[in-house]
Amino acid sequence: MQVIRPVGREAAAKKYDILSAMMAHALAGDQHRQRLVLRLMSLITTRYNWQRNELTMGQKDIARLWCVDERTVKRDMARLRALGWLLVKTQGARGRVSVLGLDLDRIMLDTRQEWRNIGPDFVDRAGGPAPQSPADDKVVPFRRAPSAAAGALWGRARQLLSAEDPALFEAWFAPVADGGVQDGRLQLIAPTRFHADYLRTHLLLRIEVAVRRADLSVLGVQIRCAQG
Repeated sequence: MQVIRPVGREAAAKKYDILSAMMAHALAGDQHRQRLVLRLMSLITTRYNWQRNELTMGQKDIARLWCVDERTVKRDMARLRALGWLLVKTQGARGRVSVLGLDLDRIMLDTRQEWRNIGPDFVDRAGGPAPQSPADDKVVPFRRAPSAAAGALWGRARQLLSAEDPALFEAWFAPVADGGVQDGRLQLIAPTRFHADYLRTHLLLRIEVAVRRADLSVLGVQIRCAQG
């Protein structure tokens, strides 16, 4: 999936597409999701710097914008960080507020199921429909490999992937082995060449987002086949 990037000659249109994806995701959910996404959208449209990917705004100012108390701000900002939509780029200290950023990959991935509610033109523009379940493609899932160590990077990423989509995890992510980190990139080992090719073509972004959520210092992911 090619994620929309708000840069270049069509930056303004791409920004609208990202906000549209968030809006569709909110409208498809309950009132709690709608309120949380609306509050984030208010920060984006009023204070977010798209070029630098920076959001700098104190809790008191956010509370005034949202018309809530600061306790509510702390709670909802924590929820957005837990989702992976907001990242802390620089922790606030000595009277300075934290510098936050948006994980656009995570946002677009989480909103992908609702893109079709906007229309097929948006789906095509944003990167295509969500991949089908392996069962729909009549692909027989591979046997689950032993779980990675609980403290390992891939182990933490596996937990996130399993929570997002258990069926997809069982079919495609569970059999993948941890090859360690080399030159800042997590090395993953798929059981067959077909499995490795499918992961690279259809699911690499999902893996990269989970790995980045587990450890922001990792530069990327490389997938190779156990058969050579």
